[in-house]
Amino acid sequence: MITEAILKISPNAQVSVNADDINQITWHNGTTPISKADIEAQLPIVELDMAMEDLRSKRNKLLADTDYLALSDNTISDAMKAYRQALRDITEGLTTKDEVEAVVFPTKP
Repeated sequence: MITEAILKISPNAQVSVNADDINQITWHNGTTPISKADIEAQLPIVELDMAMEDLRSKRNKLLADTDYLALSDNTISDAMKAYRQALRDITEGLTTKDEVEAVVFPTKP
């Protein structure tokens, strides 16, 4: 996670981090070191990004599982429409890792 935080600040940074330990960063090829405080400030953002990526992956699988119902030769029920819309809306307004982890997926009709 430390490497991801560094790359958020400096996308071209060449760095290695031992055991994801902020005290064991090696800067390579003339990369300007970034302060520990700046890196630590990025950690909640990286945590949120990772949690959102996981949430979207789960959501996308649930949507994919019902995609066949939305084909033109099927009649999709209002309950299924609502379920699929709830899945698409599930990431709205989430701003912290804790909010993402508290998400409850809708029940498939």
